[in-house]
Amino acid sequence: MSVQTMSLSGRKKEVSNKKMTFWESLYLVAIVKGLFITIGHLFTRKVTVKYPEEVRTRAGIWRGQHMLKRDEQGRENCTACGLCALSCPAEAITMTAAERKPDEKHLYREEKYASVYEINMLRCIFCGLCEEACPKDAIYLTESKVLVPASYDREDFIFGKDKLVMPLEMAMANAKNRQN
Repeated sequence: MSVQTMSLSGRKKEVSNKKMTFWESLYLVAIVKGLFITIGHLFTRKVTVKYPEEVRTRAGIWRGQHMLKRDEQGRENCTACGLCALSCPAEAITMTAAERKPDEKHLYREEKYASVYEINMLRCIFCGLCEEACPKDAIYLTESKVLVPASYDREDFIFGKDKLVMPLEMAMANAKNRQN
């Protein structure tokens, strides 16, 4: 098999370099076909959604805003192992680990915790790999319809623990729901 006849995709096409006639070089047939396609789109139903009034239904695999979980006592689940940052293909997650002090037992479950946990939402592709990699089930992508708010500054898209950690009331409500 020669290099000229080999095709990786199996869809090899023979191309001819025949000279176009005068009428073919005017491209009238192609222009008329394009006009018919455009006119056909004028009479089809519009797919625009009037957003605040109408909310498009989300798919079952929808992944919304990130959230760092707390346990039933309000302590953070994250142990700063760094697996979520390693699994992130966009390298959007950064964290700094710190040792828990004796007076911080009510805040963190393990001896090690994430003192700084940031997600760059401009880089994040909402793939959910951070959620799958976490051994402590500390981070998850919510099912809420809350998206990343628009802004003009890049710094507003770097979400720290102040925006990511689950509110204490929500953690207590989740614990009550699990008990029932």
